Amino acid sequence: MKTITQMLLSVSASVCLATASSLPANAHGIKAETGNTNLASFDIVQANVETSDNWLTFKMDVSQNAGQTIPTPTGKLEGSDVFSYVWPTKIDSSVVGFEASQGILAMAITSHPDFDDTPLFDENGDGNLGNDGTVWHSHWVVLVQDNACGEGALKVKDIPAGTQPKLPLTWPGLPILIDSPGYSPVIDAEQVMVRVPFKNARDLKGIAFDGVTSGLRVNESAHAPLLCVVDVFDVASGDLSLPGKIK
Repeated sequence: MKTITQMLLSVSASVCLATASSLPANAHGIKAETGNTNLASFDIVQANVETSDNWLTFKMDVSQNAGQTIPTPTGKLEGSDVFSYVWPTKIDSSVVGFEASQGILAMAITSHPDFDDTPLFDENGDGNLGNDGTVWHSHWVVLVQDNACGEGALKVKDIPAGTQPKLPLTWPGLPILIDSPGYSPVIDAEQVMVRVPFKNARDLKGIAFDGVTSGLRVNESAHAPLLCVVDVFDVASGDLSLPGKIK
């Protein structure tokens, strides 16, 4: 049986942009084996990514109580936890405003009570833009392997000091490849869903994806690697082989 580390390594090695000419005819979502985690709100039942003319819609069904489990607050940024629903894809990072071929581009719905990384948006509607990291919200992130996070583990890619890579307009200012585009997720009973606007979204049909629920942690010293994947709760495919195809 593959370990999570081996799964993550295999994904890291396979990231590329799938072209329309390589798309299979039987595009489909992923029906998951259930009961893989004691956390029902992160036990994946199925994962899908669908296109329409100008939208890409990410959906993940779980056993029950989607979004009801959030990290325990620590009172400080350093060492704090992030819980997430993630769709790793083979969409190239340049498609959403980063430099090309930076790593695994993933849509992530996250909650983290100890910090706010959406400075342009007021998710809880109280007039304060900086106090609502607990409210589930969306990010594009670029994931890469870094053994400093644990052998073969992934992190959100750090931005080296002194460099100025191309970044999306809604980059939140953190020294990592993360975007805070403000797309509001809808969480209802057993499903997490977010709609992302895309010009010519149908051009993305057939590109591979998977579904993952996971925990990340901010570095204790708030330096690189800043945000590591430290716990994988469930993987829709079971082996992180990205068998899903955007339909």
